[in-house]
Amino acid sequence: MTDPVTRAAEILAEHRKSIDRLDAILVYTLGERFKHTQAVGKLKAEHALPPSDPSREAQQIARLEDLAKRADLDPEFAKKFLAFIIQEVIQHHEEHQKT
Repeated sequence: MTDPVTRAAEILAEHRKSIDRLDAILVYTLGERFKHTQAVGKLKAEHALPPSDPSREAQQIARLEDLAKRADLDPEFAKKFLAFIIQEVIQHHEEHQKT
């Protein structure tokens, strides 16, 4: 039989392995997402479309808020996270407009 402290350390290690795998998934997922948003930015620049689409952004925030609720994730955190990503995307799109 394992003592409680050793068992807690084993459980902690299992959680950390899962967290590390999920972090890798997040990074690769964000990388894939930004490949697509870069392509969108180039397309917008080629066709003189504005770098920002407030209507689309509002739809995405509402959609993410709903997903967050269903995933038992704090919707405010999810909205802040998406807002950060959207700002990065807009910045990239604005850079494409300059070239």
